[in-house]
Amino acid sequence: MGDYKHIEALIARYIAARYHCVVEVGVGANTAVARHLAEAGLEVRCTDIREIPPGEGLVCVSDDIFHPSIDLYRGADLLYAIRPGVEMVPPLIALAHRCDADLLVYHLGNEIYGRGGELIDCGVVLHRYFRSQNPSKRVA
Repeated sequence: MGDYKHIEALIARYIAARYHCVVEVGVGANTAVARHLAEAGLEVRCTDIREIPPGEGLVCVSDDIFHPSIDLYRGADLLYAIRPGVEMVPPLIALAHRCDADLLVYHLGNEIYGRGGELIDCGVVLHRYFRSQNPSKRVA
């Protein structure tokens, strides 16, 4: 289990250094990345298809990525997902495009969508499937 926490810390470190308002999509029961980000001072929202208890300092809302409530995601500069099912990636890309927010995905093993997007090595490999078109939201 220690390996997972190391992975989550690396992902959180990368995100915290580049973004301000983020939404974790499909958070499930593992709120480790979201908690790290909230502790770093980011505005963090979490969504999942199931009701999830809010974590300390986290806003957790039930939403279906296949029929998202767009208002939950507006204003975010990043949407991200940790180990989502590959079938979730196309609606994640569409939602990121609609919100003009970057989309980062950490995949389970070799499960990637399409060509895998832009690869980002932050100690683990993240896939950026969409990049904001708004210059004020762009990150390195």
